[in-house]
Amino acid sequence: MSRIVMKFGGTSMAGTERIRRVARIVQRQQAAGHEVAVVVSAMAGETDRLVNFCREASALYDPAEYDVVVASGEQVTAGLLALHLQALGCQARSWLGWQLPIHTDDAAAKARIEGIDSEALLASMAAGEIAVIPGFQGLSDANRVTTLGRGGSDTSAVAVAAGIKADRCDIYTDVDGVYTTDPRIVAKARKLKNVTYEEMLELASVGSKVLQTRSVSLAMKENVRVQVLSSFIDETAPAADTLPGTMIVSDDELEGLDMERQLITGIAADKNDAKVILTAVPDRPGAVAEIFGPLAEANINVDMIIQNVGRADTDTDVTFTVPQSDLERTKVLLDANRATIGYEKLSTDSKVSKISVVGVGMRSHAGVAATMFRALADRAINIQAISTSEIKVSVLIDSDETELAVRVLHTAYGLDAE
Repeated sequence: MSRIVMKFGGTSMAGTERIRRVARIVQRQQAAGHEVAVVVSAMAGETDRLVNFCREASALYDPAEYDVVVASGEQVTAGLLALHLQALGCQARSWLGWQLPIHTDDAAAKARIEGIDSEALLASMAAGEIAVIPGFQGLSDANRVTTLGRGGSDTSAVAVAAGIKADRCDIYTDVDGVYTTDPRIVAKARKLKNVTYEEMLELASVGSKVLQTRSVSLAMKENVRVQVLSSFIDETAPAADTLPGTMIVSDDELEGLDMERQLITGIAADKNDAKVILTAVPDRPGAVAEIFGPLAEANINVDMIIQNVGRADTDTDVTFTVPQSDLERTKVLLDANRATIGYEKLSTDSKVSKISVVGVGMRSHAGVAATMFRALADRAINIQAISTSEIKVSVLIDSDETELAVRVLHTAYGLDAE
């Protein structure tokens, strides 16, 4: 008998019929002899609705009260799923984040999980009860409800799986696995059987919407095997143990699988970044720290950073990207620190897109970046910024050229399905 965590996203929980369908999927997994815990998201669109209520109340709303409001969406779906499971004859109950509890830090709206008290949960599961847990939420040391940021239910599921030492964490989504790129952009995109934690972490960080970045990072740290599969399966389909999803595993486990490794695993696009340019920043030690220090303190993630060569040893330009959702706060912080930083002009551009190619094969093969740059140049796509890691190359381009760039690169790297 295995211990399994199952996570269902917002589209899977969007309405009574879909929740009833999820209940049947969960029931079938328990009937196969497994101990089961389920983590659920709010109904599709519900979190956006709750966020808008907060914005209508105040443009500068209290983040702690924001967490109280938006955490309620998952509470509703957890209770409803427990009711549907009970209607099918299953023993089931909901566990709110504070009842386990799921301990987090106090960074409202972006809290990080620090630990889970799993003793009561394990006892309940051992007794044959299905545990239904709302994702996205936890409890701070000050006994305040916290939320983990958008997509946080994936992180909740992996954290629960790590906390109860589950054999596997199944992430049910509206897609049936991880593809070489978004199938809505490239019809010839191929589903991948296996992806390493490191590759999935890079893909998630650069725009792949299948899994949240923090969930993959936590899975890699805790060595939680994660399977991505579709909740929209036929009623007669077999249990998840045999469904052809995508398994996210360690490098060591992947080495033992009989599969041909590709140079490039996938291509991701992200239109959610904004470009920030500071011109005439004094070219002196500490100037860059004065730019990014306040942003770090405000929990604003900075990505692609470029510092130009100084002009006559007096000043330089600094370009970087931040999430579009953090652009206004970034501008406010930079303006408030203008005298300290000493920049001349602040300009921004939210009509940009980050295109990335990812693959562990880059470690042992040269020319990956050159192929990318040449393929984009041949289609007259201008590159505004570049960043690299050991297994990733990312470029910033005009957002209007996103789909063309993805198609061109998918073909250039030989990823098109036959």
